[in-house]
Amino acid sequence: MTDPPWRRTAKAYTPGVPAWGAMTRAGALEEFAAVPMDAVSPDWAWGGADGSGVRVCVVDSGIEGGHPLVGAVDRAVTAVEDADGAVDMAECDPTDHAGHGTACAGVIRSLAPGVSLTSVQVLTDGKTGSGPALIAGLSWAIDQNFDVINLSLATTRPALTAQLHELVDRAYFRRCTLVVSAHNRPVPSYPWSFSSVISVASHDEDDPMTYYYNPSPPVEFHARGLRVPVAWPGGGTIRSTGNSFAAPHISGLCALILGKHPWLTPFQLKTVLFLCAGNMAGRLGGAHDTAR
Repeated sequence: MTDPPWRRTAKAYTPGVPAWGAMTRAGALEEFAAVPMDAVSPDWAWGGADGSGVRVCVVDSGIEGGHPLVGAVDRAVTAVEDADGAVDMAECDPTDHAGHGTACAGVIRSLAPGVSLTSVQVLTDGKTGSGPALIAGLSWAIDQNFDVINLSLATTRPALTAQLHELVDRAYFRRCTLVVSAHNRPVPSYPWSFSSVISVASHDEDDPMTYYYNPSPPVEFHARGLRVPVAWPGGGTIRSTGNSFAAPHISGLCALILGKHPWLTPFQLKTVLFLCAGNMAGRLGGAHDTAR
C-alpha cells in the first residue's frame, strides 16, 4: 500500500488552475474505499486490534520508561528555554517527576498494547508549565506526524488561543488526531473546546472500553475518569480522578481503530467513535454492545 495522500510530498502548483485546485479532466482521480455507516460497529472498528503500527505521542509531564504498565518509550523530548526565553525541544531520557504523563501513557498502553509511545515533556516543574513550552511541544509533535496526540492539559490564558487554534487546525490537516481533555473546572479553557480536536470528559463507570457520545457540546465524548487505576512513577499504581485520564481512554481506542483502518482521517475517525459509542442506537434498534 502506498503512503496516504497526506503523507506524500505536496504537489506543485498547476498553471491555469487557482491555488489549491486540481486538474480533474486529464486523468482518473484516486479512489477511496467507503464503508456504509450501518456496517460500522465496535467489532468492525477495533475488534482484534492491538494498536500495532500506530504512533502515539503524549504531551505532558513526561513518561517513566520501563514502568511495568507503560513498557518501552521509543523517544522522549523535553522543553528547554534558552537565554532569550525562546523554547525548543531537546532529546532526553524518558522520565516523569510528576506522574501525570506516566498515568496517561499507562492508560493508552492498557487499551492498545502494540502502539509506539513517544513522550513530549512540557510540564517542566511538575504539574504546571509555561505557555511557550506547551506551544513548542505541541508544535513539535504535530511536525513529527504522529497518528494520535494525547493532550491531557488545558490553559485558561486567552492570549494563547490564537496560537493553539492555528496548531490544532494544522494537526487536523496533517491527519494527526489530537485528543484533548476538558478542564476539570467549569472555566473557559483551551484547546479542548476547539472543534478540530476530539474533546473528552469523564463518566463514572468502571469499564475502560465504555464511552459515550455527548450530544451537548463542546465536550464530545465521555470516558472513564473517576478513580482510575493508573501507572505512577517508581513502578507503582494509584487511583486518580480527572478528565485527564478520560482522554487517554479515547486515545487508546483511536489507536486501535487506526491500527485496523490506517487511512481514516480525523473527521472519519471521529465519526467512527460516534457510531460505536455506547449510547448510539444500533442497526437492530438497541445500543451497541461494548466490544473488547
